[in-house]
Amino acid sequence: MSKRLLIVEDDPGLQSQMRWCFSEDLEVAVAGTRETALAALRRLEPDVVTLDLGLPPDPGGASEGFALLEDILRLSPQTKVIVVTGREDKENAVKAIGMGACDFYQKPLDADILTFVVNRALRLSELERENRELQSTQNGTTIKGIVAASPQMVSICRTLEKVAPTDVTTLISGETGTGKELLARALHDLSHRSGKPFAAINCAAIPENLLESELFGYEKGAFTGATQSKKGKIESANGGTLFLDEIGDMPMPLQAKLLRFLQERVIDRVGSVTPIPVDVRVVCATHREVRQLIDSGDFREDLYYRISEITLDVPALRERDGDALVIAKSLLKSLGKQMDRPNLSFSEDAVRAISSYAWPGNVREMINKVKRATIMADGKRVTAADLELESDVSPMDTQLNLRQVRETAERQAITQALQSSNFNMAQAARLLGVTRPTLYNLTDKYKIESSAEAASTRH
Repeated sequence: MSKRLLIVEDDPGLQSQMRWCFSEDLEVAVAGTRETALAALRRLEPDVVTLDLGLPPDPGGASEGFALLEDILRLSPQTKVIVVTGREDKENAVKAIGMGACDFYQKPLDADILTFVVNRALRLSELERENRELQSTQNGTTIKGIVAASPQMVSICRTLEKVAPTDVTTLISGETGTGKELLARALHDLSHRSGKPFAAINCAAIPENLLESELFGYEKGAFTGATQSKKGKIESANGGTLFLDEIGDMPMPLQAKLLRFLQERVIDRVGSVTPIPVDVRVVCATHREVRQLIDSGDFREDLYYRISEITLDVPALRERDGDALVIAKSLLKSLGKQMDRPNLSFSEDAVRAISSYAWPGNVREMINKVKRATIMADGKRVTAADLELESDVSPMDTQLNLRQVRETAERQAITQALQSSNFNMAQAARLLGVTRPTLYNLTDKYKIESSAEAASTRH
């Protein structure tokens, strides 16, 4: 990733001298006024800024330089600012450090000292970025493959961590594409069975006449084509975990056999009368409403109670406060690396579109859209058009209760502002157009954690 430096200096001669102090692997831009510096700040997003305090219209003073310093610290708090002062101007240097500048450099220009100070600031910026990335990979969970910061998913993950060491049969319910199999694998990986097999079978993907032999295995000669004996999925998972995906689509005759297995922990291969004991932990998943299937006579109630000793109800992506943007950024980073486009980021219209879109296909749909956008994006910014999303999407919430609509919108806006500002309360308040005390009152009202550390350790 290329490093970026912005030189703010009103003397064209010094601009050139300072620019040529740095190697070609550093992307350098220059600006001579407060306005051009702010434009370059937004365009370049520099890691480090060298700032001469004596800028027009006050080249002999420091008022314009201090005003620009405040702007930079407000708009880009991660940027490291090195203040450039005159030889005898220690007072302003000290004041600038107190305001938030990371270092200072005194004229006249010395190439070796200048490059040393800038490289030190670049290294500090890099270390802080690595630390933020390390923290963000936790995403409120320690579960492999699960990216989440919302209270809803953090709560699910905390429950999973408590359940995993036990052998209770677990039912994971949720819409298609919400990551149910990832949670099932996490239950296995965090258990004492992690060194043993994890066997998965999709009950909806295999024809009914084949599903029994796939689950329970068969003996040689049990049916035409059975030229040798074969273990089923249950037996092959012995000692480990059996994951039955889409259990709600299991045919009724097989439900009876599965119930017997769960009660007695023995199986009968097709064509055999010899019971085989099997020690497995069973995890099931479904996108269907099992209670409705029971009422319609399509699912056994006694089997439901056997498979749902613990139930994890995985919320849809649209119900997870702020997670859509967090997941999208994580996907863009990982897919960008895979496709050799590591410097991609989302434009403002893409951020709005991601946050307001309903994501009916959940994370699976998002993976497809972000992958396409990674390929199609022309520059370093991925737009809403690249994602094939509307840039000005109307709100998802169509409730007519105004209080609920307002509270939902406020909660989502506060969560997004905090994440966008890396939990800098002052910056988040400015983004929301409210005072900092008002923002604190709102975070208390909606029980929203106001620091990254608290948000990631909640529950």
